[in-house]
Amino acid sequence: MRMRSPRVFIRTFAAGVLTAAASIAGHAAIAAPVVASVTIQNFDFHPMALTVPIGATVKWKNLDGEPHTVTSADGSFRSGALDQDDTYDHTFTKPGVYTYLCSIHPRMVATITVK
Repeated sequence: MRMRSPRVFIRTFAAGVLTAAASIAGHAAIAAPVVASVTIQNFDFHPMALTVPIGATVKWKNLDGEPHTVTSADGSFRSGALDQDDTYDHTFTKPGVYTYLCSIHPRMVATITVK
């Protein structure tokens, strides 16, 4: 078996390390899905305005003793009545500003901005 020169060995080793690093970096670039939270408490959504990236999931949780809904003004999403500690999730796949409200208590209004 013929021995490689030290320079060839170092170049080959370095190329392998760089290839492995690029592969790892490529996998690291696949970010975990974004999950944002909104609580429903004291007859309000908290926060009342939220900005998330495309593909993010928003999870609403009702902390009030009264039922509430999460209903978009444009009809693109709607929960059923959420009792205390119930949750509702929606994943946003298109950019835009989504206004939503509680259909039981329509004065409860908030927005999600998707960029």
